[in-house]
Amino acid sequence: MAMLAGGAARRESPAIDEIAHTGAGVSYWQKLDMRMNEEHPPLSKLIAAIPLAIRGAHVDYTHVSWTFSGSGPFHQYLGEWVFGHWFLMSWNDPRTTIWWARVPMILMTLVLGYVLFVFGSRLGGTWGGLLCLLCYATTPAFLAFGPLVVTDIVITLFWLLTVWQMPALWRAPSRSNLILFGLAFGGALLSKFSSGLLLLVFGSVAISMRFSPLPEQPTEKFARRKWRRRGWWSFIKGTAWALLLVYLIYFIFSWGESTDSFNLIPHFPASPVLRRLLMPVWIYLKGLAGFAFGATSRPTYLLGHSYPHGVWFYFPVIFLLKSQLSFLLLLMLAVGFWLLRKGKADSEARESVIPPDAAFQWRCLWVSLVLYVVVCMLNRLDISVRHFLIAIAVLILMLAPLPRLLQSIRSMYPHLAAAGKLLIWMFVLASLGSVVHAYPYFLPYINSLGMGRPGYLLVNDSNLDWDQAFPDVQAFAEQHSLSPVLLDRYGFSEPNAYVSNVSLWNCQAPAPSDAGNWAIVSTNNLGDTRNCLWLMNNHYSNQPLAGGSLYAVQLPNPIPAAGQPGGPPPAAEFHSFGGMSDFDAREIFLACIRDPKQLQPTMDRMKAKMEEYQKKRQQHGH
Repeated sequence: MAMLAGGAARRESPAIDEIAHTGAGVSYWQKLDMRMNEEHPPLSKLIAAIPLAIRGAHVDYTHVSWTFSGSGPFHQYLGEWVFGHWFLMSWNDPRTTIWWARVPMILMTLVLGYVLFVFGSRLGGTWGGLLCLLCYATTPAFLAFGPLVVTDIVITLFWLLTVWQMPALWRAPSRSNLILFGLAFGGALLSKFSSGLLLLVFGSVAISMRFSPLPEQPTEKFARRKWRRRGWWSFIKGTAWALLLVYLIYFIFSWGESTDSFNLIPHFPASPVLRRLLMPVWIYLKGLAGFAFGATSRPTYLLGHSYPHGVWFYFPVIFLLKSQLSFLLLLMLAVGFWLLRKGKADSEARESVIPPDAAFQWRCLWVSLVLYVVVCMLNRLDISVRHFLIAIAVLILMLAPLPRLLQSIRSMYPHLAAAGKLLIWMFVLASLGSVVHAYPYFLPYINSLGMGRPGYLLVNDSNLDWDQAFPDVQAFAEQHSLSPVLLDRYGFSEPNAYVSNVSLWNCQAPAPSDAGNWAIVSTNNLGDTRNCLWLMNNHYSNQPLAGGSLYAVQLPNPIPAAGQPGGPPPAAEFHSFGGMSDFDAREIFLACIRDPKQLQPTMDRMKAKMEEYQKKRQQHGH
C-alpha cells in the first residue's frame, strides 16, 4: 500500500483542498496563528506540515493574502486560497513541498491499516485481521485520498479509535480508560467538525442495549440502572478530557493570533487576558459555524443527471461504483453465509462467531455504521466518496468474522465452507491484481458496474478529477509538441508550475482561432461544472488522460457555431461551478491569485451583492 499510494502521490500535482490546507498548516507551526482555514480543525494540517516546518519552508508573512485574511471574520475564506497557492507554487518548489507534506499522511494511512488489522484480529482472529488489512490496502479510495493533505483519513482513524474505546466507559471506567477515550475523541474533534456525530453514536449504543441487551449487562434492574448511569457519567468525563485536549491545541496554536477579532468582549484592564483564554473557544465556534454554512445543500451530478441539491441515493451509488467489485462480492458472501448460519437449528450455530470480549465493540461499530450512513444519505452535501471513508472502513471491519463464520459451518456444510474459503482467496487476489493494474490512477477509479460508460456520465468532483493530473497534461503536451497548451482545468489554481506555456481555456466558449488545435479538459467540465459534451462528438479525436481524469480533444476545423450540431452550447445553456449562476467562483479566485491586491475589492463586491440579496428578500417579505 505504501508503494502504490506513495508512488501515485509522488507524481501528482497538489489537489484543490491541499492548496489551502498545506499553507495553513505551516503557518500554524511557524506563527502560532490559526487565521487560515478555520472551517476545518487543525490536526491533519499540523501533521502534514511537520516536515515542512522542520525543513524551514519559506513563507512571506508580509504578503497581502496573510494580512488580508486576518482583517475580518470572512476574509480568510477568500485569502486562504491565495496564500496557499503562493506558498506552494511561488515561495517554494511545488513538487518537493507537496511531497514532504504528503509523507506524514502516507504514514497516517498505514497506521489506519494497522489499526484495522488489530481490531479485525480481535473480532475474527488473525485471518480475520489479515482479510481486513488486504481489503483496506486494495481499496482505491484509500489509495487515492490517503496520501493527500485532507481531513478524511485522520478522521477515519480517530473515529474507529473512539468507537472501539466506548465499551470501556461501561466496563472499566478507570482514569486511564477515560483518558484514552478522551485522546481518541479529542483527536476526532481536532480532525473534522462532523466528528460531533460520535456524541450520537454513544447515545444510540445506549438505546440499542435497552432493546437488545448485551450478555455482560447486569440482569437485575437496580444494578442495570447503576451500570447505565456509570456509562453516561464516564462518557461525560471522557468528553471533558477530549474538550480539554481540543482547548489546549487551539490555545497553543493560536497564541500568536491577534485577539482583535474577539470584539464581543469590550476593552477593559483584564480583557486581554480574558480574550486570550477564550480565544480557542471563539476560533473553534467560528470554524464550526463556517463548516455548518459550507455543509448546506449544493447541486450535484450523478449517473448523467444534474440535481439542484443533494440526493439520498448519492453515497450508495458512489460506494457501489468506486469500490472494487471483489470487495462488494466479499460483503455479499459474508451476508449470505451469515444468513445460512442463522437459519441453522442447533444451539452451536446460534452462538455468535464474535468473541464474547469483543461483542461490545462489535455493537458499537455497527451502530456507528448505521448512524453514519443514515446521516450521509439525509445530508444534501454530496461531493465525493472521500466523505464516505468512515463507512467503508467500518464495512471492512464487518468482514473480520467471515473466516470464523466459515469454520463454524464446516461440520454441516463442508463443501460450502471450502467453496467460501476459495472465493475469499479469489476475491482478494482479484483485488490485488486490479489495483496494480489501476496504478497510478486511483482517484478516477470506477469498477465494472459502470458498464463501460465514461466517468463523466456517472460521477463528479474529486471522484474523477481534483487538479491532481497536471503532470499528465505536460506529458501529453510534450508528446504532441503543443504550444500553447489549451487547458480547461477543474479548480482555480494556476497550473504554470507543472504545465509549460499553458493557456487557460473555457470549453463552453472556444475562440475561432482554436479550431484544429488540441485542448485538454477536466472530465468534470464535460457534463457537470461546464456543458461541454459537444467535445465528445464521435467525429472528433479524443483520448482520456490520467485514467480518465482529463480528456484531450482535437477541436474541429472550423468549430461549429454555438448551438449548432457538434458545436458549443449557447450562453443560455452554460453550466457554472457549484451551481452559482450569477458568478464563477473559479474566475474570482484566479483573479485574486494572479493579483492579490484584488482581495479587498473582491470582498467589497461580494458584500455588496450579499446586501443587495438581503434587501430583495426583505422587499418580498422573506
